Amino acid sequence: MTNHPDRVIADAVLAGERGAFEGLVASHQRLCWHIIYRMVRSPEDTRDLCQETFLRVFRSLHQFRGEQGLKSWIGRIAYTVALRHLESRRVPIVDSSSEADEESALAAYPSDFDLEKACADEELARYLHEEIERLPPLLRTLLTLYHLDDLPVPVIAEITGLPAGTIKSYLFRARLRLRHRLERHQR
Repeated sequence: MTNHPDRVIADAVLAGERGAFEGLVASHQRLCWHIIYRMVRSPEDTRDLCQETFLRVFRSLHQFRGEQGLKSWIGRIAYTVALRHLESRRVPIVDSSSEADEESALAAYPSDFDLEKACADEELARYLHEEIERLPPLLRTLLTLYHLDDLPVPVIAEITGLPAGTIKSYLFRARLRLRHRLERHQR
């Protein structure tokens, strides 16, 4: 494990090598920004929280063991920083709609509605992005990590600390809401 690229980077930062920490930040700042911004939706807060994230990364890098990749480890720190920020402001991260409501809504969908086809239309795609922004922070973040960043569920689980089954359930719920809203929009 000592020759693993993530371990080499971590060791370089810990040894104080010139430019090592800047390289680590450059490699992971996009993911950090994405996770935090999708949660808090404020560029100013996101900027501050990204700085806090990388300060925490720097201070706790000696704890990085390499069992998971730096990407997941840093993503987890970013997610935790954003989550704590939302909790301090008492922002609910998941809304309170029940699964029974969602299941009954699913049963009401016409079987011929095609979400992928609807997204191909430019106007509908714009509407879809607006609706994604209206999702609660956790659903919005999971959906975009999975569909826009193409992260697999196990990596998202490492980042969020949520069980894979819970992530799949939340993804299903988010897609269900979007599908319902798009279907209503097309009427």
